[in-house]
Amino acid sequence: MLKKYFQKGLVEAGCDEAGRGCLAGPVFAAAVILPAKFSHPLLNDSKQMTEAERDKLRPIIEKKAIAWAVAMIDHEEIDSINILMASFKAMHGAIDKLQIKPDLLLIDGHLFSPYFGIVHQCVIGGDAIYAPIAAASVLAKTYRDEYMRGLHEVHPQYGWSENMGYATPGHREKIREHGLSPYHRKTFGICKEYV
Repeated sequence: MLKKYFQKGLVEAGCDEAGRGCLAGPVFAAAVILPAKFSHPLLNDSKQMTEAERDKLRPIIEKKAIAWAVAMIDHEEIDSINILMASFKAMHGAIDKLQIKPDLLLIDGHLFSPYFGIVHQCVIGGDAIYAPIAAASVLAKTYRDEYMRGLHEVHPQYGWSENMGYATPGHREKIREHGLSPYHRKTFGICKEYV
């Protein structure tokens, strides 16, 4: 059972990202403020959910959330500033877009770049502990997957509609076969060999 809040009485925004470990495409982040009484039997760490479950839950989160926002940082900026900084920047971008300013940011993971004017709490594995972080993980994942399916239409040879840009054996083999696309991260893994 996911916890609904970290500290009772505060407006808390859960924040999470998707796509940090990918070889191609952007990193997405989401920030979500849920009502205190929000619950849904499907809500969990997005990695523990099926694609169908995530897709079913996304419009429910968007409709029921007090506020939510999604932001992305593209592959070129990831290569320029590194993936950790890009993940923080994407989270900041999502927080910037929230219609309501939260009192506390619940961050999935153990590191975060402080957001001016709002205190934060890092939670390792937070997407499987706190409902607002889980909701953010669902939005970040579904929006990124949707984006990668769009890129797949332009570059179907890499199988992005299936691997979403992650470093699967099949994706690495396609890079060996076709070289890099304009959307690959040149500073990541096997991609460095083809720059």
